[in-house]
Amino acid sequence: MGKLIVVGTPIGNLEDITIRALKTLRSVDLILAEDTRRTMVLLNKYRIKKPLLSFTEKNSKRRIKEVLPLLKEGKIVALVSDAGMPVISDPGYNLIEECWKNGIEVDVVPGPSALTSAVAVSGFPGSKFIFEGFLPRGKNRRRLLRALKEEKRPIVFFESPERLISTLKDILEILGDREVFIAREMTKMHQEFFRGKVSEALEHFGKKEILGEITVILSGKR
Repeated sequence: MGKLIVVGTPIGNLEDITIRALKTLRSVDLILAEDTRRTMVLLNKYRIKKPLLSFTEKNSKRRIKEVLPLLKEGKIVALVSDAGMPVISDPGYNLIEECWKNGIEVDVVPGPSALTSAVAVSGFPGSKFIFEGFLPRGKNRRRLLRALKEEKRPIVFFESPERLISTLKDILEILGDREVFIAREMTKMHQEFFRGKVSEALEHFGKKEILGEITVILSGKR
């Protein structure tokens, strides 16, 4: 039997990769990547030449059928996402589940995480919080927010630049003008941290074009 290794990669700044992650990526037989183009940027920086195969939510079932025989033959396969720790709001859990079912060893090389990085610098309590991944759109988002109205722990979620304003408007309407922390483009050149009221965040981000990856932390009900 081979081995599947879940490898954490930088959330932005490519220098945040660990020594162990580099050693692992240099040693495996195959790398499964959410976006091969983005992973290639990382591999090229560190002069790593390994076979790359795309592994997305849409093609995961087909890829699993292709990769499982390789693992059973003794191949060592790494799983990476676009940024941060794989499987955290990224594809891959079903491959890992199949490995467990088939007696294939699974290992992990920990790396940066936008989730924990944002919590660490937010000033909100880090001992207890809930994580909602990417919020749904429209009515489903409003339904989820209503379900979270009595939640007392900080609520962490990822958001896209295109939906940040509409999400903040729904939060203001349903949950009120709570404290919010927004991390944009963490560890990158244009990193931005904002902390204030939801209404202030709407005013701040409503004045400019919003770009990059966003992590939001909303205070719980007091």
